[in-house]
Amino acid sequence: MRRLAQAPNLAIAVLWVHALREEGVEATVQREYLGAVMGQLPPDQCLPEIWIDDETQFERAQQVLHAAQHRPQRNWQCACGERIEGGFEQCWHCGAMMPVA
Repeated sequence: MRRLAQAPNLAIAVLWVHALREEGVEATVQREYLGAVMGQLPPDQCLPEIWIDDETQFERAQQVLHAAQHRPQRNWQCACGERIEGGFEQCWHCGAMMPVA
């Protein structure tokens, strides 16, 4: 096993692990229950960590994690006239899906 990254919180750590698993990289979250002792231990010792089970997948895991951390933010104009920004794929005004690029 090899540590890939430290996440800012458990929710982000779980999202990153799911992104890795979707790409076939076996990963786990470690230190997921240490949030309860924050204040008793140094904060950097309590943050959840992402660990890769197979070291041969480490480079692939770094690439997948980088892609998950840097998802493109899109700006698009809906047919109803609403301007949609960020990672939204559906118009919040009329409910239409983002057109395929």
